Amino acid sequence: MTGFGDMPEDCELVRTTDVFDNDTVPAGLLRAHRVARDVWGRLVVHGGTVRFVFEDAPDEPLTLAVGDTVVIPPARLHHVELDGPGTFAVEFYRRSTTP
Repeated sequence: MTGFGDMPEDCELVRTTDVFDNDTVPAGLLRAHRVARDVWGRLVVHGGTVRFVFEDAPDEPLTLAVGDTVVIPPARLHHVELDGPGTFAVEFYRRSTTP
């Protein structure tokens, strides 16, 4: 299991998507998009492999396997690619407002 990127320590999980596969992945995730302002994402691979690409580093795609994660900072353009069988979910986090 490998984790790519660091989540700020004061983030709290607010939502997790369904688990997507080659047939159910929303088309919007396959093209350049970003998470909302002040929101951090974490893609978690559940099965197979998933390729993850930050648009500002297209020559450095990450090939993620079961248990691998990648942290997605706010406003950083990215997309996923599913060349073979793969399943994944995306967790969304916000920074805690508790002092």
